[in-house]
Amino acid sequence: MRIRLALLLALLLPFVVSIPPAHAAVGLRVSGTRILEANGNAFVMRGTSHAHTWYPTQTGSFAGIKSLGANTVRVVLSGGRWTANGASDVANVVSLCKQNKLICVLENHDTTGYGEQAGAYTLDQAVDYWISVKNSIVGQEDYVVLNIGNEPIGNNATTPGWTQATSAAITRLRSNGFQHLIMVDAPNWGQDWSFTMRDNASTVFAADPQRNTVFSVHMYGVFDTAAEVTSYMQAFQTAGLPLVIGEFGFDHSDGNPDEDTIMAQAQARGIGYLGWSWSGNSGGVEYLDQVTNFNVANLTPWGQRLFNGANGIAQTSVEATIYGGTTTPDTQAPTRPGTPTASEITSTGARLSWTASTDNRAVTGYDVFRGTTKLGSSATNSITLTGLTPQTAYSVTVVARDAAGNTSAASPAATFTTTSTPSSGCTSTYQTTNHWQGGFQGEVTIRCTSAVTGWRTVLTYPSGVNVSQAWSSTLSAAAPVFTFTNAAWNGSIPAGGSTTFGFIGSWSGTGTPPTPTVS
Repeated sequence: MRIRLALLLALLLPFVVSIPPAHAAVGLRVSGTRILEANGNAFVMRGTSHAHTWYPTQTGSFAGIKSLGANTVRVVLSGGRWTANGASDVANVVSLCKQNKLICVLENHDTTGYGEQAGAYTLDQAVDYWISVKNSIVGQEDYVVLNIGNEPIGNNATTPGWTQATSAAITRLRSNGFQHLIMVDAPNWGQDWSFTMRDNASTVFAADPQRNTVFSVHMYGVFDTAAEVTSYMQAFQTAGLPLVIGEFGFDHSDGNPDEDTIMAQAQARGIGYLGWSWSGNSGGVEYLDQVTNFNVANLTPWGQRLFNGANGIAQTSVEATIYGGTTTPDTQAPTRPGTPTASEITSTGARLSWTASTDNRAVTGYDVFRGTTKLGSSATNSITLTGLTPQTAYSVTVVARDAAGNTSAASPAATFTTTSTPSSGCTSTYQTTNHWQGGFQGEVTIRCTSAVTGWRTVLTYPSGVNVSQAWSSTLSAAAPVFTFTNAAWNGSIPAGGSTTFGFIGSWSGTGTPPTPTVS
């Protein structure tokens, strides 16, 4: 018996080892809770979504998204609910992702809100679309993730069908030769408040013969507390299943998501996240735009938070090794900022602006110093300083910093002097009383609630303005700041009283002369 058994095993062994394991996959793949590249290197998605199907000409967005440090872009496509993105368009999208060294998550938006929103497609119809563009993405498994359908089921009674519909879609894709990492969205408009995806994810994962499926939850108003965010992420880690935050925002019509916890917990747990969305939002959620009018130089507050904030993309994103990315720490400092320019100077404040720095990854902010004392910080190349001391000379410099904590050399210094504190109980009101081409006449009325024996008013104009003549006052000019003090005969103003002075000015421009800042 022992000899026969050994012989039988020897005969069967070649057939046993020739059968590939069920989880064999090419390109990007799942391993436990992690996503790996083909070389076994862990890859954590850090990026945003781009609404390509509605803005197909905004192809510069791919470079803009990459320039802010992203390693992934989720691209909105349609198979016919909106203008269809055909095979050639999809191939171009993949090419743009590769040119900009971005992992490309392709998603079919047609399924959004199925069963609740008119015109929504089924997941089976989404698979039809993927089959129609198959030749554009087969062979791109190192670069492309296939997000079968966006938010495929709404909040109605069809939600329990999510498990069956998603499993069937995965099975059909695999039987048609797709070997990509597959991403599946949760029901309940992606937010899974019913926990249908959470509680049935293992069943769906087992339906994939390659065991190469990652689960995507969209975190908006349902996830408005740290406890909800943390609990949901922990459930998938406990189950040993991969999760990404496929969409999230800093605010939403259904509540205020806790984006700080989403980003912090994702970073701590090695979970990918993709913010919504680059630009072009409408229907009351325009505040979710990360840049204005697709302009990478015009980040919105949400864009600043996502890309440059704590646990943000610039700070945590690592480029895929398929593009030559590395986990080597960033040691390159930003370039030196330009010399600051001071304007809008008052007794306690001033506005500074300077030429922006550049960085090999991304500049995340600037600090303004007077000597070694930090006066303020800004995410952009301008700042309004407050809390300064009246009638004081300031020499300030600007230092840029990046997400890794590298700091630039200090900018050349800018000097300015704050004005004096306005007389107690007095206010100054300015008006233009006359103007002509290149010239104007101004008037200031000073009113005091308590008696004073002297007064002072400072008018700060934009550059290009000059004041050459004044009456009922003494003028001290250092354009663009013009200081008026009382004449010898009108310094005393009784309580409740007022006095007026005037002047003649010139400016380079047409139309109405500029209005000064009064202090």
